[in-house]
Amino acid sequence: MGRNVLMALVGIIFLFALAGCGSKSQEEVLKALDEKMDEMTGYQAEAKMTFRTGEKPQVYHVEVWHKQPSYYRVSLKNADKRQSQMILRNDEGVFVFTPALNKTFKFVSDWPKNSSQAYLYESLVKDILSDSKAKFKATDDYYVFETKTNYPNNEVVPTQEITLRKKDLAPVSVKVMDTDRKALLTVEFSNVEFNKKFDDDAFDTKKNMTGARLEVPTMAEGKEQAMAVMYPSQLPKGVQALEEKEVKGENGTRVIMTFGGKKSFTLVQEKANVLPATSMPVLVNGDPVDLGFTIGALTDRTLTWWYNGAEFTLASDDLTPEEMVMVASSVQEKAEK
Repeated sequence: MGRNVLMALVGIIFLFALAGCGSKSQEEVLKALDEKMDEMTGYQAEAKMTFRTGEKPQVYHVEVWHKQPSYYRVSLKNADKRQSQMILRNDEGVFVFTPALNKTFKFVSDWPKNSSQAYLYESLVKDILSDSKAKFKATDDYYVFETKTNYPNNEVVPTQEITLRKKDLAPVSVKVMDTDRKALLTVEFSNVEFNKKFDDDAFDTKKNMTGARLEVPTMAEGKEQAMAVMYPSQLPKGVQALEEKEVKGENGTRVIMTFGGKKSFTLVQEKANVLPATSMPVLVNGDPVDLGFTIGALTDRTLTWWYNGAEFTLASDDLTPEEMVMVASSVQEKAEK
């Protein structure tokens, strides 16, 4: 009888021990995340990023290198490598490379501190820690947070679901959702290595510019191809298309669209120029912005981006930065006139 009681007590203690080693409370997880950020020296991560903002999902491979406190190297490539860009931050500044066009922009910017970044671990942790109303649940293997986002166009995608692995708090997935809770952006992490040791020149500007150009072939020049004109699918309330005209130039056709109503803006689309490989970076007094399918250059009154061999410029004295990002993010699908 005594033996049976002893075994029962041991079983109960074992169950409590398992419970203690399993799920933590939300407060305990927040504390652990805060401590992890203090101890982390950097990381390397790979992920699949899927956008569902157009008719067809667009899938990108993302590779992130981060070295504390402020070195970043983010490589973005779609499946066929036609759309490839790299964001680099080092002591020289913030750079965006578009190797297919030999274009490099240097930004005077606080990126990535100025908004949420679904593929950056520390940005996700920051969003979790700063949202006092974040929802939390624990499953057998994961901790799941639902938080508000900090995007320039966050009225379109106000919430995100962030899943972390229990055993090491590594990111598993992120779903950035619209007001109907439809995931417009999904990031699925396949590999995360914390406290990664990088070479001394891993974040060197020239080395990464050269490497990006070697990895992605420059777009072929000389062959004139018809440019597929694209149109925004989202406009601010009270704004509608007014006019579209084509202007012939040395580089082909330039399409100029004007929009008006409560607010006005102009959208210009033309074939992108391929610059010489020796071209110097263009200085931009603005911020790099993630449009989902590409990285754009945002200033007070303009937003410029490149996609499928075309250059787009959105200019307005009326639109807010949030509205410019919203419009630009929707210019993805070919539309019939």
